[in-house]
Amino acid sequence: MTAPGQRVNDVLTDVLETLRKHAAHADKEASFPAHGMAALRGSGLLGFLVPVEYGGWGGDLPGLVRTAQQLGGGCLNTATIWAMHCQQVDAVVRYGTRELKDELLPSVAGGESYLASITTEAVKGWSFVSAQSPVVPDVDGLHLDRWAPVVSGGAHADGFLLTMRAAPDVPSHEVSLVYAGRDQVSVECSGDWDTLGMRGMENVSLKLSGTVPERNLIGGPGGFRSVATESAIPLAHLGLSACWLGAARDVFAQLIGHLRNPRRKGGPTLTSDLVRERLARIRLDLELVHGYLERVTQEVAEVREGVREVRPEVLQIHLNSLKLAASDLSFRAVDRMVELAGLSTGYSSSSPVPLERALRDLRSASLNYSNDRLWTANGALSLWDRSVTLA
Repeated sequence: MTAPGQRVNDVLTDVLETLRKHAAHADKEASFPAHGMAALRGSGLLGFLVPVEYGGWGGDLPGLVRTAQQLGGGCLNTATIWAMHCQQVDAVVRYGTRELKDELLPSVAGGESYLASITTEAVKGWSFVSAQSPVVPDVDGLHLDRWAPVVSGGAHADGFLLTMRAAPDVPSHEVSLVYAGRDQVSVECSGDWDTLGMRGMENVSLKLSGTVPERNLIGGPGGFRSVATESAIPLAHLGLSACWLGAARDVFAQLIGHLRNPRRKGGPTLTSDLVRERLARIRLDLELVHGYLERVTQEVAEVREGVREVRPEVLQIHLNSLKLAASDLSFRAVDRMVELAGLSTGYSSSSPVPLERALRDLRSASLNYSNDRLWTANGALSLWDRSVTLA
């Protein structure tokens, strides 16, 4: 049987070619990257984290991070959608009922089921582990009536993982995670998506209503906090950080190629000490993100495999720090590339180096689960780690 790493190498050439070919169109039209998703479905990459017994690749966290970087270099929108899908798959694999896994995972592995996440609500603020809309048990299973103001790629998903208040009579911090297949509920989409960057994410508002079987409960009644701590949050920070780094790294490689082109007319002089210093500073930003991403990925993988113990507050500091570093430094690196490349190459949408699109896309990184929240959280968590345990 081919190892996951080799399988990724076997399919990525064609997948990346498709992503690069259509990335500009998704950005220009602010449309979901349909060609990219079709490539992911056909390649088997939707099943990267699905165990082999269900027809998947049985991939691991380091492989996920490496693949997200490569996809991020082809199309950041498609890569982000894939990373978020893998986050949902991991929750099902680790916490889903046997019946749900038997029913759902083979279709994920076969490229038939792309999973989206529904965690936002208009009335709860920013809290990831609270919910207002309750699950209501009835004779046929679990009744859902849920409206979410922002669902990435929701109009195109085949299934959804929803955070719900565990019951009508419990506090909002008692949250359940429920799977709903598109064929099990009614789905109404609304809203427009016309943003500065990440225009292919096509975030829409969704209203879902219907009844799903009890086997669709993931992590048990009120069990979302464990799912979030051990699966959803780590995979979000690792996956998205890898996507951002991959986008910045790829555009830097393109810029280097452009600068070294002997037919290039005008632009920076490569013998200039100032130009070389700017290149070195860009490279350092990317190196720092890459090194910390590798370190935290290893730490999380070892904790999940039970071969290492790390206090929860320390692990969360490291994950939050990764997101903060990756979002800030990846954007700073591209901003410095724009400055170095100059007006015609760095600031034009028709440039041979897509710096303008990368700059707009990566500006969203610090806003995607706002860095302000993570700075505050890390400050509070640091008070509980007197030994200052570094990653």
